[in-house]
Formats: sequence, C-alpha cells, structure tokens
Amino acid sequence: MIDGEVTVTSETRMLRIRPDDTLDISAVREIDQDHADADAVIMLTEIPRHTKGHPLISEIFPEQKVAIVSCPTLGAWATKSRIQKVFTGSLLRLLPEGSRPDPAGYDKRWSQWKSTERGEGLGLFAHTFTGGPRTVLGMVLGNDPMRAVPKLTSALAAGAATGAFGIFYSSIWQMADALTPLRLLLVGLAAVITMIFWLIVRDGLWDRPKNRSLATVVTLYNGSTAITLLFCILALYMILVAFIFLGALVIIDAEYMASVIGSDVSLANYLHIAWFSAGLGVFAGAIGSSFDAGVDLRRLTHGQRERQRQYTESA
Repeated sequence: MIDGEVTVTSETRMLRIRPDDTLDISAVREIDQDHADADAVIMLTEIPRHTKGHPLISEIFPEQKVAIVSCPTLGAWATKSRIQKVFTGSLLRLLPEGSRPDPAGYDKRWSQWKSTERGEGLGLFAHTFTGGPRTVLGMVLGNDPMRAVPKLTSALAAGAATGAFGIFYSSIWQMADALTPLRLLLVGLAAVITMIFWLIVRDGLWDRPKNRSLATVVTLYNGSTAITLLFCILALYMILVAFIFLGALVIIDAEYMASVIGSDVSLANYLHIAWFSAGLGVFAGAIGSSFDAGVDLRRLTHGQRERQRQYTESA
C-alpha cells in the first residue's frame, strides 16, 4: 500500500473531556506537538462522537496530521476489520496525494466523508438512521455485559433461593402446567424488566440532559445502559433456569408430579417449572441486588462516563 519502510509506535493516554461530554479537540494540538516528527497520528477512543446528532466515526485534521477514530461508532460486529479500514482510510487522507493510493477504496457504503461543523477538518459520518443504533451497540460491546453477572452475586443468590422453592411446592408445579407458553414468556419478560428498572432506579443509572445540546449524548448513554443491563439480566435468568431445571430433574419424581398435575409428565413440564420459578427468583433477585456494590455496576455500565467525570470534577 505504502512504499518504503514504515515505523509504527503506540501509546495509551487519557483524553480530556469537556463539561458537555464531548472530546476536547485542543488535545489534538498537544498530541501534534508530542509527535512532531510523525507523518501521521491516529487516535482510537472509546468515547462515542457525534455532530448535531450525526455519529462521527473518524475526524482528520490535515494541518496537525492527526485523525481521531471513535470505536463505538463502528458498531458491535466485525469491529476489528472496520477499525482497520477506517484507520487506513484516515491515514491515507493525511498523507500527500502523490505518495498514497486512493483512500476511497476503504470507505464503507453506510458512511460518508464531509466537512465538520467546525470547519477545521474532515469527518467520516455514519448514516443518519443506522448510525445511532450502531453506536449504542458498539457502546454495549465496550461495556462487556457478561462482566456484570459476577457483580450481581447477591441477586443470583436471592434468585436461586427463591427459585428453588419451585422444586418443592406442588402448587407451583400446577401453576406452571396451567400457564400457556405465552404467559410463561410474559412472566419472564416482566421479571427481567422489573430487575432492570430496579437497578436503574437504585443506582441512578438513568440521566437527564442538563440542556438540549446534551440530549443526543445522554440518549446514547441511556440506551447503552438499558441494553447492557438487558443482556446481563437475561444471562442471570438463563443461569437460574438451568440451575432449577437440573435440580427439578434430580428431586421431582415424574410419577408423583403426574399425580399432582393430573396429566402425563415430559421434559417440558420440568422446563416450565424451571422457567416460572426462575421468574419468581429474578423478582426476588431485584431485592437481593440491594446488597451488591452499586459503584461496581455504575463503573461497568458507564465506564466512559467515569472517565469523563475525572476531567469535569478536576476542572
């Protein structure tokens, strides 16, 4: 792609955030001064960037030979290959035209290069309609929801203890057998939504914009928080279902269950009991989550925001 020897160096540093939750562009000038001998500097940040509601994937500053790439804006799928293409397209646009190939070959169909509102550089913008959801999913991927499950140990313990009653109480067997699959699904959905709502309210995870200019970024953070918790609680629910299902198979005798519910017994009956009992367990887990460390959960779902506060609080 580029003739001659190429040297690449990398480093990690904290980027300042302005009080309006946007990247402080003045950091570009500092980085340019620190790497004055470099032909180009590319910054990869976990901060979702946007301009007037349009997701900003990459922004290049030809005079400073610096490009800023926002990882969450690329989405949650094929992120590595997308980063490589965006890196390459941004890099080629920073190099002199005579020394590099056409960078347009690395552009995605759902993105477009155009001037930014500041007029200082050139921005790669995602599609207006698909860019927002893609950014939220990218933020969810950065949050890594599976890391939240171990932080909800009290909720899991309370849910397991409550759900285990479904193994021993015949009235729950009868109710689980009487409920249709749709009603059972609604029970599980209600339990998950209740748990998410409780965690958001308890830990203050839902933000309101202080002014209209912050509405877009707050919407991104709130959306990523809700989806992160959704994946987390669904995983917790599936763990409870598996735990109760195995326990029911071991403890509940099929013939005895048949005599209680008045019909033949199959694995579906055990699954219905496990699903219904897990729903009850998740309701109880919302109470048990009160004993988990809210600080850990806030750091998980708002990792980017925690870094932003480091600047705004010290400013």
